[in-house]
This record gives sequence, C-alpha cells and structure tokens, in this order.
Amino acid sequence: MTVACQLGRPARGVHAVAHRCRCGLPDVVETEPRLLDGTPFPTLYYVTCPRLAGAIGTLEASGLMRTMTDRIKADAAVAAAHARAHRAYLARRRQLGEVPEIAGVSAGGMPSRVKCLHVLVGHALAAGPGANPLGDEAHDALPPWWGSGPCVETDR
Repeated sequence: MTVACQLGRPARGVHAVAHRCRCGLPDVVETEPRLLDGTPFPTLYYVTCPRLAGAIGTLEASGLMRTMTDRIKADAAVAAAHARAHRAYLARRRQLGEVPEIAGVSAGGMPSRVKCLHVLVGHALAAGPGANPLGDEAHDALPPWWGSGPCVETDR
C-alpha cells in the first residue's frame, strides 16, 4: 500500500522492502526478476520514495553519470569495483529466480558504464556500504531527502 502511494500506481513484482528511509517508510524495494505477466525485469532494486528519486534525478542531470563512466574507463580499481557490484547484483537476482532472457544483464549500465544512478543508489542502500561503491558515492552526494518527514501519508 505505501509503495503504491509513493509510486502513484500499483507496485509490480515487489519481492520485499529492501531498505527503509530514516522516516520508516520504504525507499527501495527488491523486485522479482520476472513480473507476473511474464515480462523479464532486470531492475532488482527499485527506488520508490519520490523524494529520493527526485534527488537522484537531480544528480543525474548534473552530469555525474558521465563523470563516473569516464572514471570506469580510466581507473582499473574503479572498473573492478563496478564489476564486483555487477556480479553481486546478478548473484542476488539469481537467488530470486533464473530468467534466461536477462542472464548476465544487470541494470544501471553495470559493468561497463553508468546509465542510471537510481539503480546504483538503490543497490547501495539495499546491500549496504561497499556493495556498490559508485552507488555509495552517489548516495553520499544526496541531500537528506527524509528531512521534512515521510514522503506520503499512510497508516503504514
């Protein structure tokens, strides 16, 4: 119910709440790798809080994704950390189910580029510090999205 209120539509394929905001509401959900209608869904961690999503969108508009992609290309250590995040993401998704159509495909541009900070931040929040170093960096650059209280009114 809360996630649907956050999204403004029914939630699809939610497996579990993967992370909660400091206000107590979900801000990231873990999704099934295949939706009920049979569609493969590679985005394992999906940001649901509209304030968090908006703050991440502002980071995306700042050019941070391009800077991160350049760092992946130029720095072997950054590339290796991003590749580890990719492998961990795939391993967790496989625990929820095998979907041959998306085997080896993570999300957010991993492992060769950064094309979606929402995925990287969602992964970082859900899996914890160090799981996705670029996601951690993006998270650390965010303002306190929880600062003005819950993003939606709900009876929880």
